[in-house]
Amino acid sequence: MAERKTEYWATGKRKSAVARVRIASGEGALTVNRKSLTEYFGRETVRMIVQQPFEMTQTQGQYDVIVNVRGGGNSAQASAIRHGITRALLQVNPGFRPVLKKAGFITRDSREVERKKYGRHKARKRPQYSKR
Repeated sequence: MAERKTEYWATGKRKSAVARVRIASGEGALTVNRKSLTEYFGRETVRMIVQQPFEMTQTQGQYDVIVNVRGGGNSAQASAIRHGITRALLQVNPGFRPVLKKAGFITRDSREVERKKYGRHKARKRPQYSKR
């Protein structure tokens, strides 16, 4: 009978992006929406954000990660994936908590886009004032 891998699931969020992360022991393959990390994210800085939890815990190349992410833009999706990976790593080893907490990866960044108000151009931008 084949040996069953232990998988850990976690959800990461940022702005309107939601990432469902599945982590299992492996060679370090990272798949985002059925594409490789380099194929899905073009910018190196965004790929670096995704890898940060592994660098902080010195676990690069030890886990295979499969991610489904929707909503938001590139940066928000990368931060959501980072949040999900962090939560999954905490399930793998709760001893990682102090390192990840100090880096600020555990806390969900709750900042959302402010709604547009009537009589305004954007959420806060006022129409031009005319004295005469």
